[in-house]
Amino acid sequence: MRHHNANKKFGLQKGARKALVHSLLVALIQHEKITTTETRAKTLRSAVEKLVTRARGGSPHDTRLLLSRLNNNEDIVKKLMKEIAPKYKSRQGGYTRITKLGKRSGKGDASALASIAFV
Repeated sequence: MRHHNANKKFGLQKGARKALVHSLLVALIQHEKITTTETRAKTLRSAVEKLVTRARGGSPHDTRLLLSRLNNNEDIVKKLMKEIAPKYKSRQGGYTRITKLGKRSGKGDASALASIAFV
């Protein structure tokens, strides 16, 4: 039974799963909109909303925490704190929007695709 085990595993071990979510986070912050599978987008949503909420604070402590969460990537943290977070100063949450795009076509696995972007 999988009681109280809500995280998606993606068929990956913990380290690879953590690296996948991190790379998706960096890509979303860089490009502000990415296309991925629906399940990955839903997992990414919770991670990125926690980071944006932390970035809204703007204190040095928040900066250090963001640097640790984003593997000391100063460019990404700077963009998150200076460009993205100020847009949501008065917003209580829900910084991202997931738009379903249908199934993957071609020779792929026909998985459900979704686009995740900042509102």
